[in-house]
Amino acid sequence: MTELSAFSSPDAMPTAWSRGRAALAGADLYWLSTVRPDGRPHVAPLLGVWLAGALYFCTGPDERKAKNLAGNPHCILTTGCNTLDGLDLVLEGTAGIVADLTELGRVADTYELKYGPHFAAPGGTWSGLGDAIRRAEVPVYRVAPVTVFGFAKGGTYSQTRWAFP
Repeated sequence: MTELSAFSSPDAMPTAWSRGRAALAGADLYWLSTVRPDGRPHVAPLLGVWLAGALYFCTGPDERKAKNLAGNPHCILTTGCNTLDGLDLVLEGTAGIVADLTELGRVADTYELKYGPHFAAPGGTWSGLGDAIRRAEVPVYRVAPVTVFGFAKGGTYSQTRWAFP
């Protein structure tokens, strides 16, 4: 379902989901928002990949975001551009740990394709992480969107809401 918010410019049209999906897939960086056990928010930048209708990311098992998700799997992932032109996205969903080795292999392949030498090459920033994902040595999370908000900026401003069953 696609809705255009009343906060949009008078002549705005809803942003097509194909544009939102492409922006989710093409983003270099995402911001993950989780909730600490005491209710305070926690936000952290991370790498991620869009694959088969969901956003995937990984983290260390002892990192704050993993601990938060263990207690409350509801989260928000955001991405966009740091300008007044473009498309910003807010994805709401529930994070679940991926255990299937075939799925983990696809996730690792997608990470390596997207991030290239930084991820796959010896000496790269995250070298070896693809293999660690394939061997299920790091927690990998899958977040299927429940709701995604798209904030298109530029000459015409629009706020589009996409809801998924």
